[in-house]
Amino acid sequence: MTAPPPPGDRRPRHLHARAAVTTAVLASLAVLAACSGPPKNDSTTGRVKLSASTPPARGEIDSFTWAVYAEPPTLDYTMAFDYPQNTILSNVCESLMRWTPGLTTRPGLAKKASNPDPRTWVYDLREGVRFHNGETMTADDAVFSLERQRDPDNAAAWAQVFQNVASVKKTGTLQVTVKLKQPDSQFPQYMATAAGVVASKTGVRAVGKDYGTSGDLACTGPFKLGAWDKGQSIRLDRFDGYWGRKAKAEKAVFRILTDPSSRTNAMLSGEADGGYLIPTESYGRLRESGAGKLYFGEGLTTVNVNVTNMKGPLGDVRVRRALSLALDRSGFVKAGLAGAGTPTTSLTPRAAWAGASAHTRKAAFGALAPTKRDIEQATKLVKQAGATGKTLTVATSSIGQDVSLLATAVQAAGTQIGLDIRLKSIAPNAFTALFTDAEARQGIDLFPYTSYQNITDPLDLLANFKTGAYLNFAGYSDKGYDRLVDRATAVYEPDKRTRIEAELQKHAAEQVLWIPVAEWPTAVFLNKRVTGAPTTISYMYYPWAADVGAAQ
Repeated sequence: MTAPPPPGDRRPRHLHARAAVTTAVLASLAVLAACSGPPKNDSTTGRVKLSASTPPARGEIDSFTWAVYAEPPTLDYTMAFDYPQNTILSNVCESLMRWTPGLTTRPGLAKKASNPDPRTWVYDLREGVRFHNGETMTADDAVFSLERQRDPDNAAAWAQVFQNVASVKKTGTLQVTVKLKQPDSQFPQYMATAAGVVASKTGVRAVGKDYGTSGDLACTGPFKLGAWDKGQSIRLDRFDGYWGRKAKAEKAVFRILTDPSSRTNAMLSGEADGGYLIPTESYGRLRESGAGKLYFGEGLTTVNVNVTNMKGPLGDVRVRRALSLALDRSGFVKAGLAGAGTPTTSLTPRAAWAGASAHTRKAAFGALAPTKRDIEQATKLVKQAGATGKTLTVATSSIGQDVSLLATAVQAAGTQIGLDIRLKSIAPNAFTALFTDAEARQGIDLFPYTSYQNITDPLDLLANFKTGAYLNFAGYSDKGYDRLVDRATAVYEPDKRTRIEAELQKHAAEQVLWIPVAEWPTAVFLNKRVTGAPTTISYMYYPWAADVGAAQ
């Protein structure tokens, strides 16, 4: 979804349609904090150790430089739907709630969130919060910011998060009340993402149509936008009027390095102090260089093969099951992810189920197909479906070895079971169109697809298969599945909701709506000069750069 993502999510955020009736009411947002993702202590996945964090900084620094793989097309928070935008914007613009490095939800610009009835969320804002333009935040700014997300003329990437919102109103100088059409367990969780950003009403209007591409972003974060040298770098300057703990670095410079080798070399040479989204082919070089340390953390991320066309051979579930059975997941993890991952047949990462009971987690994962290949059974299924010799087209790209090697693995699997799998190479700068343009997907049956979750809830992914969902590219439709999505959406209590989500997981797995391949942790490299960056995918919405400081 931006040009072009490397390892990572290549599409707009999960945008859900919602409808349901309530079964529970929250007195406050405390229940949501139970949905924590990563382990509390270090653990292991695949051949790598997951770290809960990097060592805290020992002091302040003048500046640090960070490598990013692409230039954001805009820093408008309503369009913050991919890695480049959010990696930078999370340090400049803040939301009503905050996703923490531990992937829990805590108060952000709202000091309190309450749920007096199933269709009402009340946000009480912090006092004395200043915007980068010097103004003080009020409820008017919060209402304006949320309404920008809802405005159809803005074509906001987060618009469907607000599909169930009936109204957003100021109910006090520092209070905003959101009325829902139906109870919605997902909406309050998304208020910790870019969907919940608050910016200055007058500041945004002053910049006008150029907001996000030039001028002040008029937000509240620990950094403000400094200089944007198009095609080269984006500089953030520490905001001394920040309401919270001030950033440890005076400046954070994001170098735009689109070539994977160039990013790696910049980190090895010290031209860049670190980076997220490390090319998997560079894991070994960075580990062995002695220039710094490569960390891995919880990514809430799964690597999948997206099914985009069910009108051809893939319309028969037996063919989808056959490809899943024939895929060499372990081989892909070893080669495509450099061993940093775990083969899986689950569309959702295990950490997304942290709010579920042990019994529910067993129900969600216990009935899944094994990850081991079964070529004989897969070949039988293709024959039974009458698909032997049928042609399927898989998109591939030089965007990164995770994409190209997964496409090749699908081709090898299909060839072994009697299918004619053809690869269609797409230029890196056009690959993102597969997520936004139906015409770009014409003639393509499958493509490699890495999906991360924006909130620590399985429904963030599972709702994608509801009829008409934005990411339901193949047009899958099942009324029973739709009803389950609606039921889960309506339930605020995590364990009750995840029991319904376990049913959704089972259905999606049986129908092989996408082909799950592996869980993939977040990678971050830090040289010996700096430390403090979180290891988890929290950096998408948490002001991580403020924690980066001197290592010595």
